[in-house]
Amino acid sequence: MAYSEELREKAREIMDRYPEGKQRSGLLPMLHLVQSEDGYVTPEGIAFCSEMIGITKAQVAAVSTFYTMYKREPTGDFLVSVCTNTLCDVMGGQKVYDELSEYLGVGHDETTADGKITLEHAECLAACDYAPVMTVNYEFYDRVDGDQAVGVAKALQNGERPAPSRGARLCTLKEMSRQLAGWGEDRIEALADTGIGTATLAGARLAADNGVTAPVIDPDTPLVKKEEQA
Repeated sequence: MAYSEELREKAREIMDRYPEGKQRSGLLPMLHLVQSEDGYVTPEGIAFCSEMIGITKAQVAAVSTFYTMYKREPTGDFLVSVCTNTLCDVMGGQKVYDELSEYLGVGHDETTADGKITLEHAECLAACDYAPVMTVNYEFYDRVDGDQAVGVAKALQNGERPAPSRGARLCTLKEMSRQLAGWGEDRIEALADTGIGTATLAGARLAADNGVTAPVIDPDTPLVKKEEQA
């Protein structure tokens, strides 16, 4: 597909964030940019990034296939990920995944016929203190069971955006990709959405109760190599 001049201008804005000669560092947000346009990283998107940054398509493809947040196949508006790693599995994660798969009629990395939901196994969602966990476009639903997970899926199919357990309100995959490319949340009221679970703060509470703090760092300390310190 031919990308609009508006998208090209956004790509140039991304490149301008980096020093002259270092524009290649803008590849990650630029991949999110093309994903925000197409819903996944298409061959045309790879060619676009290659052209804008001045690197080969093979180099762009290598990056886009390394990071799982870049999707290389058509993906639904809502990416539903269920952790089935060890702890979540012990706590029922595989059962949650199986019930969702049966309800949606799709397996791993497959998308429902209406294009709304893509389902995937996730090896770890970094929230073991809330196992089993499920995310929708990387927003958390904690300690879910099969009925709750299917309830979220039904709400998404009905055009609703059920509130996550913590964090920001839901975006579509395209909206989320636009934010990851560097453009802010359009819904001003959503900026007040936040929340940190009590389990996540357990370490901070223990540190405070026991007077444990991080060492003080002098911001004026010169940064030199070890061999230069003498």
